[in-house]
Order: sequence, then structure tokens, then C-alpha cells
Amino acid sequence: MKSLTNQIVFITGASSGIGRSCACMFAEAGAKLLLVARRRDRLEQLAFECKNNYNTQSYIASLDVRNRNTVEQFFASLPAEWKPIDILVNNAGLSRGLEKLHEGNIEDWEEMIDTNVKGLLYISRAVIPGMVQRQHGTIVNIGSIAGHDVYPSGNVYCATKHAVNALTKGMRMDLVDTPVRVCTVDPGLVETEFSEIRFHGDTKRAMAVYQNLTPLTPDDVADAVLFAATRPLHVQIGEIIIYPTAQASPSVVHRRI
Repeated sequence: MKSLTNQIVFITGASSGIGRSCACMFAEAGAKLLLVARRRDRLEQLAFECKNNYNTQSYIASLDVRNRNTVEQFFASLPAEWKPIDILVNNAGLSRGLEKLHEGNIEDWEEMIDTNVKGLLYISRAVIPGMVQRQHGTIVNIGSIAGHDVYPSGNVYCATKHAVNALTKGMRMDLVDTPVRVCTVDPGLVETEFSEIRFHGDTKRAMAVYQNLTPLTPDDVADAVLFAATRPLHVQIGEIIIYPTAQASPSVVHRRI
């Protein structure tokens, strides 16, 4: 198992859900945390908890990964001691809406594409050259089972996660002549803010997604991310797909009566 002591772990979308759980698990393992998200107040609370519980060093910043100029400015102004990133967790992502393609909201489409695809690209383009130069690094992209199978009315979201799947494979090919590892963790139903965001704050509709079954927790997914990141350096975990036991595919779910 690769030690994470004093390793710099950069996590996008770290303010809640899977990103937050990843931060806590990496902190417990002794890593330093570079945390970004749009909600700085939540990052401040998370950094405080990690400092209090694990004596973790953290650097936090409010960052919208959709904005290329802002991403470039963030990395340009990043203190030198935080630039040698050891592990990148491309977690920032979201879904908006659940409509048939011809009834979809174009603004929702753009938000998903800008966050899930372009945001991942902007961050990766900024981080990977340093990893190649240092001949060291691990990238973990948070994908989805929606990147393997399409489900009804999931059209654009599924397309963005198929893109994450393709980009992950492309990164691995492009980096095969370096020691940099590229992994993807693709979960099924995870109980986070995901559905509430998808349904634009409709809490009742969001809660129905997880009714009468036991979904994954953010910690379940973070545990898989930690596993991928801590393998011996000659071991590259290409892909981890995680379902709740009550789920067999994006559209096949068993709900207790």
C-alpha cells in the first residue's frame, strides 16, 4: 500500500457528497488537502474538521471549474508549495433535469457539459503536465454507471459521463509512457445532493430516487478512490464500477415493497 503521508491531494467539488468524503478519508490517511468548490463556506468548515480531527494541512479556494480563465488564474496564483500535486480527484460534476431530449432545457445541457466534461479537461490540462515533469502522479476521475449504459431521459447527462469514460481511457493511453496512473470510479445510486440538484431543489422528488432501497453512501465511493490511489506504484486500477446490491444497471433497481 502506497503511503499518503504529506502527499498533496487535489479534489474538485470537495464541498459535499463524494468530494467531501474523499477529503476526510485522505486526511485520515495523512495527506495534505487542496480543496476547491464553488461554496467556500463549506470548504472552510471541512478544512476545520480535518485540521481538528487529523491535524491536516489544507489549502482551499472557491473555484468554478466551468470557467477556463478562472481555472488558469487559480493555478497561476497557487503557492509554490501546493503546486506539486500527487493525486488529482476530478470529482466536480452534476446532473440537471430528466426529460426527453426534444423536451430538454438547453441551459441544463450546457451546465452539465461545461462542468462534467470541460471542467474536467481544464483541471486535467493544468495538473497533468506537472505530474509528467515530476514523473509521479495518480488521477482518479469520478465517472458513473451512466458512462457505460444510457437510461431513459438521461440523454445528455449520460453523454457527459460517456465522455468522462472516453477521456479517462485517452489519458491512460497518452500517459502510458510515464509513471502517471489514470483511474476511474463509476458509482451507481449514491445518496448525495445529486438528485436534489438534478430536480432543481425538488426535495420530495429527489428523496423518491432512494426510497425502499439502500443506496451507496459517499464514503463507499471515497473508499474505492482511496483504494485506487494507494496501490503500489506499479499497479494501475483502470476502472472500478460500484453498485448498491439492489441495483443491476442504471434502470434495473429492486425496491422493497
